Amino acid sequence: MDEQQAKQRVEELHDLLNEYNFAYFVKDDPLVPDSEYDARLKELEELEREYPSLKTMDSPSQRVGGIVLDAFNKVQHKTPMLSLGNAFNEEDLRDFDRRVRGQVGDNVAYVCELKIDGLAVNLRYENGSFQRGATRGDGETGEDITENLRTIRSLPLRLREPVSLEVRGEAFMPQRSFKALNEAKIERGEEPFANPRNAAAGSLRQLDTKMAASRNLDIFIYSIADLGELDVATQADGLDYLDNLGFKTNGNRVRCASIDDVISYVNEWMEKRASLPYDIDGIVIKVDSLVQQEELGTTVKSPRWAIAYKFPAEEVVTRLIEIELNVGRTGAVTPIALLEPVQVAGTTVQRASLHNEDLIKERDIRIGDRVIVKKAGDIIPEVVGVVESERTGEEQPFSMPTHCPECGSELVHLDEEVALRCLNPKCPAQLREGLIHFVSRHAMNIEGLGEKVITQLFHEQLIADVADLYRLTKDQLTSLERMGEKSAQNLLEAIESSKSNSLERLLFGLGIRHVGSKAARLLAEEFKTMSALQSATIEQLVSVREIGKKMAEAIVLYFDNEEVQTLLEELSSLGVNLTYTGSNRATVEDSDSFFSGKTVVLTGKLEHFTRQEAKDAIEDRGGQVTGSVSKKTDLLVAGAEAGSKLDKAESYGVTIWDEERLKEELQK
Repeated sequence: MDEQQAKQRVEELHDLLNEYNFAYFVKDDPLVPDSEYDARLKELEELEREYPSLKTMDSPSQRVGGIVLDAFNKVQHKTPMLSLGNAFNEEDLRDFDRRVRGQVGDNVAYVCELKIDGLAVNLRYENGSFQRGATRGDGETGEDITENLRTIRSLPLRLREPVSLEVRGEAFMPQRSFKALNEAKIERGEEPFANPRNAAAGSLRQLDTKMAASRNLDIFIYSIADLGELDVATQADGLDYLDNLGFKTNGNRVRCASIDDVISYVNEWMEKRASLPYDIDGIVIKVDSLVQQEELGTTVKSPRWAIAYKFPAEEVVTRLIEIELNVGRTGAVTPIALLEPVQVAGTTVQRASLHNEDLIKERDIRIGDRVIVKKAGDIIPEVVGVVESERTGEEQPFSMPTHCPECGSELVHLDEEVALRCLNPKCPAQLREGLIHFVSRHAMNIEGLGEKVITQLFHEQLIADVADLYRLTKDQLTSLERMGEKSAQNLLEAIESSKSNSLERLLFGLGIRHVGSKAARLLAEEFKTMSALQSATIEQLVSVREIGKKMAEAIVLYFDNEEVQTLLEELSSLGVNLTYTGSNRATVEDSDSFFSGKTVVLTGKLEHFTRQEAKDAIEDRGGQVTGSVSKKTDLLVAGAEAGSKLDKAESYGVTIWDEERLKEELQK
């Protein structure tokens, strides 16, 4: 076979394999046995090896991954990816309908589509060939995840027509893929993903595309972002056109002639959602006519012609087996409910924060109770009540201990805090949590030193404080479970590299009470050296912009501690930089932070942070913390005894986190 004949055969195999892919992964109706598909794919790969010039980026052979990326580049969206306004009940839907008809008249129809719980993506095709895919990001700018998207079998690399267009879709992880992934992670001793949405997002942000390919993701395309010269008049026609091009759209959509029909569709799927092989968290309702969509226009954040109906938080009943205590980095002791495993909103829940003793008493929660569990905003597991009618009399009331469960030190209340705290600086739990914080992304940023490795090192008594990290040897690391020589060497290099970090990272990593990463940078800029900061008075500290008396007192108290002074001397002798270089300031406020450009509200009583610490940490990462919830709020962090702000956030469909979720994000 000469090159011309090979080229012709490669084109034939492209068409054949694309058709097989479409039938199998989009239509769920295989045309040939797997062995036939594998044989044709092998033939294609052999021809591409023999004639490398015939290997193209839209070849069916390019779905297995194999590229290792350095990072994800930023992508500016040609058309902004707006978020949707939310509806939570029938009245909200009727209000939406009244607003629409008030602007475009009564002759209006809607298209209802299932709201897939995954990751929104934007795809660009040129002359029918897939060129680039990106995440939503902040709506204006996303991340280029093209290579990982190529691994999704239901995403066409070449369309049936040579058109150029941008489309939007939702990449997701089917439940069978999620189950298999978590079973494998558990078998390896790793923490399973909390839900398919997180698993899908994590898979598409893998730098190793083979890892993304192994996750078996799927995708539904739901709109054309840039119509260009396309002759499409309605949303329904647009979806049909996408079908004809070879895209996978969701077949459960329906065109509704009235808002009553919309409400019937919503109620139908509220009952049927559990029967689907993937997760949905609501219904998207769009005005069908594209002319009417243009007439209705958009706000800064969302289109006026569409709304997302969010399913109400699912409540289930399970048994409270035990209450365990978690000691955090700052010594706060938090009670955690251990539950009989139960499915809530698509994920298995076994643990839920009980916040503090006051909440437990207020809700009269007892060990052995049948309790009601829900996820606030479909995210946070929470014990919201007790089924008193099922009590047997054997349930046990719970009381917080008087002494730390980790070290035995007496627990105290500081100021007017609800939380009990352990003040022992040698408390093992605090030391372990402090080490995890020290190596985290916005502190010393030691890649490869995650929570599991720190916990192993701590339990093996290889480290007791942060200075011990800089004494680790290759032999010590390779003695750990699942730590090979290459991983150990990479980790040692990362630890060595962290020695040159600028002072603000070390200050933040030390975990001084009330000092977030922003305050650490301001202090480093002002005092330049650790020595100068150590000798600073309260008066000198409060003269620094944004440093208040409470923070200044905490700093002076911290540096007065002889153990701290010894630790700093050890770090210096080990070669850790103690001066401000200004060299990595940008990484503290990097724009790829989750919080960048987001409006955040804090409510309730926080256990692990003071309100100011949480505010500083969020603002350091590009977020804005405000005092009230509005439709412009992006995130609400709810501590114990969260009240009306939580209710308002739920009514607006604002993303809701508990303090543990905030802590996880701040440690990335």
